[in-house]
Amino acid sequence: MGIRSDVNLLGRTLGQVIREQEGEAFFDLVERTRALVREARAGEGDAELRAMIGGLSGAEAGRLARAFTWYFQLVNLAEEYERVRVLRAASGVRAQSLEGALTELKAQGLEAQEVEALIERLDLGLTFTAHPTEMRRRTVRAHLVAVARAIPELESESLREEALERVAAHVEAMWTTPELRHLKPTVLDEVKGGLSYIPNIARALPSLQRDLQRAFRHVYGVESEAALPLSFSSWMGGDRDGNPFVTPQATREALGLHRDRAREVLLGAITQAYADLSQETAGQTELGDGQEPYRQELRALHDAVRDGQPVELLPRLEALHARLHADGQHRSADQLLMPLLAVARVFGQHLVSLDIREHSAQVGAAVAELLRAAGVEANYQDLPEHAKLDLLTGELRSRRPLWPAGEALPDALEAAIGPVREVRAAVQAVGPGAFGRYVISMAESVSDVLEPLLLAREVGFRVLPVPLFETLDDLRRAPQVVWELLSVPEYRAVLGDDVQEIMLGYSDSNKDAGFLAANWALHEAQRKISEVCRRAGVRWRFFHGRGTSIGRGGGPAGRAILGQPAGTIDAGLRITEQGEALADKYSHPMLARRNLEQALYGLLLAAARPPVDPPAAWLAAMDRAAGASAAAYRALVDDPAFLPFFEAVTPIHEIARLNIASRPVRRPGAPTLGNLRAIPWVMSWTQNRVNLPGWYGLREGLREIGVDAAREMYRDWPFFRAVLDNAQMSLAKSDPLIVVEYLRLGPDSHPTGTALLDAYADTVALVQDVVGAELMANEPRLKESIALRNPYIDPLHRIQAELLRRSRAEPGGLDEFEVPLLLSIQGIAAGVRNTG
Repeated sequence: MGIRSDVNLLGRTLGQVIREQEGEAFFDLVERTRALVREARAGEGDAELRAMIGGLSGAEAGRLARAFTWYFQLVNLAEEYERVRVLRAASGVRAQSLEGALTELKAQGLEAQEVEALIERLDLGLTFTAHPTEMRRRTVRAHLVAVARAIPELESESLREEALERVAAHVEAMWTTPELRHLKPTVLDEVKGGLSYIPNIARALPSLQRDLQRAFRHVYGVESEAALPLSFSSWMGGDRDGNPFVTPQATREALGLHRDRAREVLLGAITQAYADLSQETAGQTELGDGQEPYRQELRALHDAVRDGQPVELLPRLEALHARLHADGQHRSADQLLMPLLAVARVFGQHLVSLDIREHSAQVGAAVAELLRAAGVEANYQDLPEHAKLDLLTGELRSRRPLWPAGEALPDALEAAIGPVREVRAAVQAVGPGAFGRYVISMAESVSDVLEPLLLAREVGFRVLPVPLFETLDDLRRAPQVVWELLSVPEYRAVLGDDVQEIMLGYSDSNKDAGFLAANWALHEAQRKISEVCRRAGVRWRFFHGRGTSIGRGGGPAGRAILGQPAGTIDAGLRITEQGEALADKYSHPMLARRNLEQALYGLLLAAARPPVDPPAAWLAAMDRAAGASAAAYRALVDDPAFLPFFEAVTPIHEIARLNIASRPVRRPGAPTLGNLRAIPWVMSWTQNRVNLPGWYGLREGLREIGVDAAREMYRDWPFFRAVLDNAQMSLAKSDPLIVVEYLRLGPDSHPTGTALLDAYADTVALVQDVVGAELMANEPRLKESIALRNPYIDPLHRIQAELLRRSRAEPGGLDEFEVPLLLSIQGIAAGVRNTG
């Protein structure tokens, strides 16, 4: 069997359930809709399709949207398993594998010891964040997981019939299960959703560790004890920026879940190792009385972990691993103990490191309140920057707390300081890995970075602040801010020998300046900040706030990492993993293993590049291109008519009613484009298939560079190649045929709609001219997937556009059509993928 067979089988099963549950007439409606959209896409006209959808009631439209939504949910499962099938069938050295990375590093002249040193200094930190474009309820996901587990059995003659019955049962149950949440998910719901992928990652880690050992053996002919340079962290339960529900209690509950899941993972791995390591040795040993000495140590570790006691887990396991080797039990060490050791290295007793994130304005307000209450400064926030720095550095030289010991904090200060108290308690319970960093959103100045240090001092805890530079102006100022920060002696005393992290935001920079200018601003900020850190004599690590969509820094992780500026990866890299990316990457242990090895492949090769700047001509060309691109983008969004146009031709207001996240879709304040969060902004343009954040402005940028120069840059510059390859994906998922349907929702003959269609056609032609091929020619599997999906997403777009038209025709209309509209949003997201 293959993917087409799986899709056909799952589709027939869905059709059977629809026929049984809804009747023959509705099944015929689904099939007729499918035929009509194929005819429309083939250019045979859409009058009959338009009339049919226009005649549907709201309930009928909702049921039709459900049918196509479920189809895509099942197709996605088939595609995921096809990836697993391909991985299982592969032979030889895979592309973008750890062995491939070591082979390339050896070809560059690196010895085995140099590669081991490279791995030792690196860390790939993957951070789960609660920005869910994952709209499926956990109940629905559970049904889909059950279907996914049955798909492999469909290939077996003896198991197929029983597997088909289970698939049909879960599809039947799903059909009558409400897809939409009646309540917004709580913060704890989001934490549980993110942690649900940990077991698959835990199963992938031992295989990945063996891949690394095998790579050294095959490429260099040596045994290596190098550990995977990999860690996981989370924002769920610690990300307070604009989310009033992330209270100190929510942080405490999230940390408790981390400890509980870590205990489960570790106890399972210890129990398996205990079962496997049954050897006895003669005589007395340091580990016991000669009877199953390895098990004695594992039993002691098991009891300590079970009882929640802090234990030096990793040193003791590494000592046990060394003892096995010393006793001649090499295979037992590397096959039977390694799974536990790999899991313990990555997860420890903390599982994931929780970051705290807060908006700089909120941190500043909390510090102002603290200083005012302590009688230090009544009007801190009104001070100029130099005066703030004098005050903050003076306080940092002192160890005195500002709030009287034993007195309760007012609510505003408790909200700011309470989360720090909770991570301090977690660190005391399970070790330093429980807490990550303190991320300051919209960091604009040195004082923004110093302020969290005062809050943390109130509970006697050391935090390492991470400035998050997000807007175009902030990215341009970032190198100077980092230089000034690292020039503050009081700050350097806090940093010590630790790594300075700097976070770069893709979302707001894209919304601020458009696709090309944002990518270039991020590139230049990273290149220049690296030089600042190098001159200051500190180690550094960039933290990339990527989403799943191209407009928010999405695309294949390996490609993104390889596109980093040369010489800018020092202590590794951190990357956010958001929303549907978790399901796409970690829904199966083999997919988890493959995605992690691709990311590590990119990290090793990118980190080995020497710090050589691109040719001056390319830098100058990109400066000009970014300027032209940003000007075109700002001309579009600054037009007074743009916001009403955007609200008319996208379902932004309807998305705001989806219960998909605990966080509001806008930051506080009047409804403007500026305070609209990036996820609903991007998702709106995905729904109508314009995909504007993923390409608009690129036409003007490429024209400024010139085709010949752009071809050279695409061929020889990894950064530029990654930018254009990502743009290709975004352009390929755009669809003018569907865009026209949504443009009909706006004012008649609106010039913005025509301008968007013209810009799209021009951009496609230019990109194809530069890369020398049709869109996505270098990714045929993805290109085929997009082409196969389009005819089946069309009904959902047609239904959505019709319901938007009806719901907006009279006041309160959205209440009547809310459910079918939200079903269409969910279905399109499932069909298009990479939506937020």
